[in-house]
Formats: sequence, structure tokens, C-alpha cells
Amino acid sequence: MPEIVYPPVLALTRGVFAVQGLRFTVTGAEHIPRSGGAVLAINHIGYFDFTYAGYAALKVGRLVRFMAKQEVFAHPVAGPLLRGMRHIPVDRALGAQSYKAAVRALAAGEIVGVFPEATISRSFELKEFKSGAARMATEAGVPLLPVVVWGSQRVWTKGLPRRLGRTRTPITVSVGPPVPTDGDVVAVTGVLRSRMADQLREAQESYPDKPGPDDTWWLPARLGGTAPTLAEAAELDRLEVKERIARRRAKGS
Repeated sequence: MPEIVYPPVLALTRGVFAVQGLRFTVTGAEHIPRSGGAVLAINHIGYFDFTYAGYAALKVGRLVRFMAKQEVFAHPVAGPLLRGMRHIPVDRALGAQSYKAAVRALAAGEIVGVFPEATISRSFELKEFKSGAARMATEAGVPLLPVVVWGSQRVWTKGLPRRLGRTRTPITVSVGPPVPTDGDVVAVTGVLRSRMADQLREAQESYPDKPGPDDTWWLPARLGGTAPTLAEAAELDRLEVKERIARRRAKGS
């Protein structure tokens, strides 16, 4: 099937990166296969993580089909673009269908991008992982690649203002070697998370920018930043879900 929508969207995205002056450091792109399926398991700290992880795949001439929540596909502008790029909608009420669609894409030789944490980590640390990435890689018989993005939270993340101008923000993307998938999916998921934790620490340690005294919001508490801890972030997420449910009930009453 010819790619009609993806190329112009990529051209626009690259133009936006240039205007913003983003400074990319991509390592490990050689681990991404030049043909055949693969699962990219990506950490989630900002709204543009998918574009930055996809940028790494472009280094070897590959396009990524990302799994994204159904609500994004319902958007009048984003929806048609996402469908045109053959991204995969995730309907939480019909999770099995989304999973099967991803496995079919992998079997057809596509690269599928997955966020094992499901939602953005406000702490900028790794949350608990869901096992879907490991399960689909195992079932489809394709490589499971750990991918870490760092710096994206400085552009746009949950609960903080967007910084979409010419910020010259450094963005680090690290692709690790494939995680073995010949074991229990729970064990495989544990190895995946451990690998990504190591990559995240390396990305943080080698990151070229250091925050000033009034600019520590983008650092995790572990590194002396003012981001919430994992426990504090989990409580914020719980309250957000509670408020969302209350709003839905109010609309339905």
C-alpha cells in the first residue's frame, strides 16, 4: 500500500523540529531492523514522544505505526491523519481488537510503537509496565526493542505549559538491543523495564543541558528536581481519573 499521508506529515514535522531548533542525539538506531516487524517499547514523559521515537526509526528508513488511544482518532483533524498513517487505535473497552490489529501489523512486517506505561509519567521516572509489548512481540515472533526518550518533557508534558517556540532543546533518543522474548511475558516485561531504566539513567547522565536553580521542574526528584516522586505522581493520576469520571457522570445526569 503506497504511503500517501505519512511523507508530507514527516516533512512538516521535520520543519517544526528545525524551527524549534531541537538538537537530537540518537544512539542505537542500528538495532532497528531495516525490514520485517519489530516492537518499539518507548518510555512516556511528554506528548511528542512518538514523534521523537519515530525520528530514530527514520535513521534506518523505517516508519512506525503507533498505538494511540481511541479518543485521539476521534479528533476531526488528527483522526484522519492518524488513520492515513495507519496508526493503531486503542479502545480500552475493546482492547483485544487493538492487540490483534497490532499483531497483524507486526506479522505483515510493520514496526509498531508501544508505550508500556500507557500514560505520561509525571515523575519522569519509569512507571509500572503493562505486558502488551512483550506479548505481541512474542506472538508475532519479532524483536522487542527498548527505546528511551529524554528531554521531551521540556517541550510539552502533562500539567505544565507548552514550550513550542525556538527553545533549542536537546532531545535524546536511545534504542537498545533486542530483549529476548523466549520466556514468560511477565519476566520478559521485567527485563524490558530494567533495560529501559539503565538507558534512562545513561540518557540523564549524558544530557548536555543542566538546569539552573529556578529550572529544576524537568528533573526527577531522584536527581534533585522538583518533579513529583513516583508515589506523588500516582496520586495525581488517581485524582485525575476520579475527576474525569465525575465529569462524565455530571454530563450524563
